[in-house]
Parts: sequence; structure tokens; C-alpha cells
Amino acid sequence: MNTGGSDFWNSGSVPVIEPEFLPGLISAASDIALVIAEDGKVLSVMINSDESSFGNLSHWEGRPLAEFLTVESVPKLESVLQEFRDGRVSSKAVELNHNDNAVWEFPVRYAFHSFGEGTALIMLGRDLRPVAETQQQLVQAQMSLEQGYEARREFDARYRLLLRTVRDPIVFVSVSDGQVRDINEPAAALLGSTREDMIGTSFAQEFRDRRREEFIESLVNNAISENVSALTVQTRRSRQRLGIQATVFRAAGERLLICRLDSESTATATTDELSINLSVLYAKGTDAIVFTSIAGVIQTCNDAFLDLVDAAHLVDVKGRSLGDFLGRGQIDLSVLIENSKRNGQMRMYSTKVLNEYGAKTAVEMSVTYLNDRSDPELGIILRDASRVDAIRKTPMQSTEESSRNVMELVGSATLKEIVSETTDVVEKMCIETAVSLTRNNRVAAAEMLGLSRQSLYVKLRKHGLLSRDTDDES
Repeated sequence: MNTGGSDFWNSGSVPVIEPEFLPGLISAASDIALVIAEDGKVLSVMINSDESSFGNLSHWEGRPLAEFLTVESVPKLESVLQEFRDGRVSSKAVELNHNDNAVWEFPVRYAFHSFGEGTALIMLGRDLRPVAETQQQLVQAQMSLEQGYEARREFDARYRLLLRTVRDPIVFVSVSDGQVRDINEPAAALLGSTREDMIGTSFAQEFRDRRREEFIESLVNNAISENVSALTVQTRRSRQRLGIQATVFRAAGERLLICRLDSESTATATTDELSINLSVLYAKGTDAIVFTSIAGVIQTCNDAFLDLVDAAHLVDVKGRSLGDFLGRGQIDLSVLIENSKRNGQMRMYSTKVLNEYGAKTAVEMSVTYLNDRSDPELGIILRDASRVDAIRKTPMQSTEESSRNVMELVGSATLKEIVSETTDVVEKMCIETAVSLTRNNRVAAAEMLGLSRQSLYVKLRKHGLLSRDTDDES
């Protein structure tokens, strides 16, 4: 210990420490203190009273310290003991790793001092576990940062490669300041400039008669609008007319616009006569057209559907389940979804539509499963069948073939028997159709037919359909 040139410690002014206070003083000056003999046997173990993590180490006393060290620490201890036997005490601190019956380990940094007229060695140790835990946390944090950097570099490489290889002209624009954040070569060429010159410049200055605030606001409105038409602009350099289709998104707390540029020639080439006709038919057709998610949630619809349910605007129905507007609710919707998913389409399905005021309108529906995208949808066409139902309910003459079949029964059975037999045939056909549409869901089939569940079971048993379904299931 360096005394700074003072002879205070050698002058005899310090009183001799009494034996009963010495162990407490030593244990207080370190986390753990060991007194060992020249042969390495532990004579005494003292633990700081504030350190409870070591537990009880009294069983170390009288046993070689090497029994409680890891393999790599034993040579370190032997080296220190050899110097002590040679009359020297190591002035360097040594780190030793302890283990106790291979159950737990803890590292300790020891300082060595001669004790008892050179017959014993006292080891004053500091617990290194907090330091080791901190180092481990730093290593884990560093590894996490490295993994994050690697993932970021990978995504950045993908983004750069995609932006370079895609043929569509793409521009990334900041909503806050209207500057170009990134742009690919086709877009820069279309604007009459280069990618390096465009990055960091105002996107609005590339077009005629466009002020930055109004232009960015127009792009944002175009991005969030239900209307899919592009914003038409004219470039400043080449005087070429372009269409801009924008999509807004948020990244790292900043709103950005991804803008796809289309020249008039490209737009003309990609917009054919069929697309125009389909758009007009969707907008002005008399049949209601609805597009829903695979779960039946309405995504968009035409004005004919809004008229059918007496809704004022698309926002009144968008996001709601189509089952809210069907007469049998979720049962009708489940039948439509299951059959269209199973067969790809459902040609004809009759039910009733409820408007916002509870009135019912008979409709005939056809459904198509649109699975040509990552998120499949359902395309549904609804036709008002209320007038057709009125016509169907008027008395109509039977066809010649059906009349002949019934007439052949006359004379072979009574009128009551003939009516009962034909009624049973029709009843059986209706029950089979309902069970097939609901995929053997008895509850849904009963509600579809307007029967109680018990009545449906009675009729299934009557026509021999219950036992057949049971055999099919087994």
C-alpha cells in the first residue's frame, strides 16, 4: 500500500487490532476472505455480512482450495502458492473461478497478503459477478445491434434492387416538405433529369403551374380517395402530360408518398375497351354489385346496391358484414361463402335483402370467388327479384310433360294419394337442396326452410335422409 511518504503507519501511533475484531475488519474490507496454508488447505473463510449470494461456505475449511476451483483456475493458485513457499507474495491480483460441487460458479479477484509470521496466506477477494453480468449484457446488446444492422442492410439491399429493376417510374416524396426522398431511373428519365439530380429537390417544381403545398395536398387527397383515377399533370421540361397515382404510408414517424408515374401513351395502351365497358357497367348497371373480403366484410359496392339497401353513401356500408343486409343474416352469408370457396362460384341463390329501415326485398344472388390475388375476395351480384316473384306466384299452366306424368297416376290411385306422393317428392327435393347448400348444417337448413330443428329431423327420418347422412359421416 502506498502511504504517500507518511510514516504514520510505521510510527506505532496505530493501536494493535484486537483478535476478536480482526475477522470482522477483514470481511468488511472484502466480499470474501480466505486464509490458506502453504499446502493450499483452507484455514478460515470469512464473508462480508452484506453479501448473501455466496451462501454458507464453512464446509471449505480444512479442505484444499483447489477442490473448489474450476480447472483453468487451479494452475493460477499453484503459481501463487509456489511463490509464497519461495518467500515471495504476489503483488498482482489474480482472478479465480470458484465452483461448489459443480452446481454454481462465481468469479473472484483476489489480492494476496502474508499472514501469521509468514505461515499463512490471506486472500482478500472482490466478487466479479456484477461485472460479468454487465459484460454479458453488453455483449448481448452488441449482438442485437449487429443483428439489427444486418437485417437493415438486407432490407435496404432488397429495396435498392427492387427500385432499380422495376420498370414502372416510381418516386418517393416526403409529405412534410415535398422533397424527393428517392426515385428510380425510369421516373427520372420521364421527368427529363437524372436520379442524382432529383433526390432532395422539390417534387412540385418538376411540373407546370404547381405550388408545393397545394400539389402535395392534392397527392395526399388522391391517395386516400376512393376514386382510383390518377392526378393529371404536365412536366416542366418536356411539356409531357403524366398521370400520378399516389399511396401514402408512414415510415420512422414520417409520412411519405409513393408515386407511380404514367405517361398518356402508357395509360392509353393499358386501358382497353373492355376495362372501360366494365367500369361503366359497374357504375351505371341496374344490378347491385358488391365486393367483400373472404369473411364477407364489404369492401366496395356500386350505386345500385346502395339503392337496394337505401344507403346514402359508400361509407355507410363499407366495413360492415354483408350478413347485416341479408334476410337470414349469417346463415345466408355462410352458405354463399362456403359454396363459392368450394366450387369457385355459386350461380343462383334466392334470399331477401334488408334495407336500413327493415324493409325486405327478394333478390337472386350469384357469387364468384376471386382468388387471383394474395387476399382473395368475393364478387357478388344481386338482382331485384320482387317483380319476378310476383309473376311466379300467379297461376301458371303445367308443362305438357309434367301434366302427362300426373295424368298417368289417375286411375291407379286416389286423388289424395296422388297429391300426397307428389308433395313428398317436392318436400324431399327441397330438404336435400337445403342440406346440401348448408353442407349438412341441420340448424342452418331448418332456418332456411322455415322449420324447427325437431321438424326437420322428423322429415329427414321420414324420407330416409337422416340414416343416409349418418352412413356418409361414418
